[in-house]
Amino acid sequence: MKKVLSMILVTVIVVYLFTGCVAITNYSAKSNVNIKIGICIADFSDRFKFYMLKEMKDYAQSLNNVEIEYADAKMDSNTQLAQVENFISKGVDVLVVNPVDRDSTKPISDKAKAAGIPIVSFNNNFENTNNIVCSVDSDLKQSGILEMEYLAKKANYKGNVAIIMGTMGQDGQRLRTEAFHEVIEKYPDMKIVAEQTAQWNRSKSMALMESWLESGKDINVVACENDEMAIGALMAIDEAGKLVDITVGGMDATPDALDYLKSGKLAVTVFPNGSGQSQAVLDTAVKVAKGEKVDKTINFENELVTPEDADTYIAKWKN
Repeated sequence: MKKVLSMILVTVIVVYLFTGCVAITNYSAKSNVNIKIGICIADFSDRFKFYMLKEMKDYAQSLNNVEIEYADAKMDSNTQLAQVENFISKGVDVLVVNPVDRDSTKPISDKAKAAGIPIVSFNNNFENTNNIVCSVDSDLKQSGILEMEYLAKKANYKGNVAIIMGTMGQDGQRLRTEAFHEVIEKYPDMKIVAEQTAQWNRSKSMALMESWLESGKDINVVACENDEMAIGALMAIDEAGKLVDITVGGMDATPDALDYLKSGKLAVTVFPNGSGQSQAVLDTAVKVAKGEKVDKTINFENELVTPEDADTYIAKWKN
């Protein structure tokens, strides 16, 4: 019953957050539009993407003579390509793309190149970075190192580690997994006993963690590649009565995760400055539309967030 109520609560929260949102949402900062930007997001229901979308919409209100349209690919590469084609037909000046899958980005860049429309990517890069003018993201490998080093220290550099990965092949999954492995290999008394994807998803992570626990797998540390999966793992661990035995870490420092951090259930998260990234995406797109020079890569440094820091980072989301 506890598990059912937890999942119902998650569903209610998601429905509440996305009430009124459709696949494509229009926004015009001013009636006299000079610049049109089409933004393709892999999945509105991903909590970090949702917060980035909100930050973009809030920041867009300060932009003059700019029209921005947002599209939700719902984690489907074919849908995202169709949305790109739609934006091209509408004559956008710049495409901003958060790719569903980096291995499926060539058709997008081919269409944009044929139409003479530049691309700015964010939160996941294109397979061929020559096809974009700028990539905006946090330092993905650094975030994995920060989380895993903290978890290793908290576990006294020993114990069995389970890794819950994001969607396979995405930059966040590849680089954070690589970072986790590099840190664990430094400590002879730590070893990886389980490693599987939960596709950035809370409920999938909860189900995965339940299966590991039910199988009797001996786990001391769970390193998750985002906060949603960390929360899912915690829900399963809590239900099994093993919170005192298993240390869990996540990353993104989302409001939900910060509440878990403050309560002491989540050991650590990592702040990638989603607000800063969102603003940088729009500022860069506007500059590109105006023909101004931009950096090829904009990388945000991450910040380790521990329980004593929770209130400070909760305040960042409220500002």
